[in-house]
Amino acid sequence: MKLPLVLAGLALTAGSVLSAQEPSAPSAAEMEEMARAQAAYRAMPDTPGTGPFPAIKEMARSLPKHTIYRPANLAAVKEGTLGVVGWGNGGCSPDGASSRLHLAEIASHGYVVIAPGEILSGPGIAPPAPPPERAPSEAGPPRLVAETSAKQVWEGVEWALAENARPGSPLHNLIDPEKIAVAGFSCGGLQALELAGKPSVKAVLIHNSGIFPEGAQPMSGMETTKAWLDRLHTPVVYILGGPTDIAYENGMDDFRRIDHVPVAMLNQDTGHGGTFLEPNGGAAAEVAVAWLEWQLRGAQEAGKLFTGEDCGLCADDRWKLERKNFTALEP
Repeated sequence: MKLPLVLAGLALTAGSVLSAQEPSAPSAAEMEEMARAQAAYRAMPDTPGTGPFPAIKEMARSLPKHTIYRPANLAAVKEGTLGVVGWGNGGCSPDGASSRLHLAEIASHGYVVIAPGEILSGPGIAPPAPPPERAPSEAGPPRLVAETSAKQVWEGVEWALAENARPGSPLHNLIDPEKIAVAGFSCGGLQALELAGKPSVKAVLIHNSGIFPEGAQPMSGMETTKAWLDRLHTPVVYILGGPTDIAYENGMDDFRRIDHVPVAMLNQDTGHGGTFLEPNGGAAAEVAVAWLEWQLRGAQEAGKLFTGEDCGLCADDRWKLERKNFTALEP
């Protein structure tokens, strides 16, 4: 098990939901190390991102139970230029701040990112109470519970578009309704895949995730199917943590099955936790921003990271890149 495995407040949920096999119980030393990592993440100041629009996170009275990431100075944003990203949290948790560094990085490049859940982690937020112990059932260990849904992720996108149309809104006329993406981490990646077939979605990003094998549904409150892959109609990027990522086999199986749209598979040797705990979201956030800039804004320099035999990521020893159906995307 690579550490830190999970984001603040998620305990083992993010690392346990994506395997058809039962996860092994962590040792006392591993639990202590995870607790230290989570405490350090909670204390880490918010980062504003490295893009041209330093970002903030906030909640809006008109969108209860969601967390919004956006450029802090909306006066600096030109009309009709912001993109929208609906985000699914790791563990399908109700903590909209669980990926706060990663999401602020995206927002700083001119996006409104909305995650389901209130701000339940970060500086000044008390650590969550440990979940109550649940006795195993006769059928096996208790299943984890998805506390958010794909519907709630999409509610965030719909709210942003409604605010764009509402006179008097701080976001009025700043969003381009053609620039919509869905993304998510771990269980939240499954939520993104559930939404990816919507006609208005123009970009899809899946972090440390993949659809369960048929018949395997270890997450209570969520049913998944490989048939979702057939509804993909845009290019999609998977960003995984290598063979030690508990989602690796599921994600790689998705990659093998997708044969009708361009798909990129990126692996970095990070395990399931990726780089979410690093300032500004680390290397995974860099790649995510590049994918959004290429797919939603047509930025050719960003596209060069992914296309051609001499692509930028091809020469980056941090990553292993695999591609399928990319002919139409090549310059």
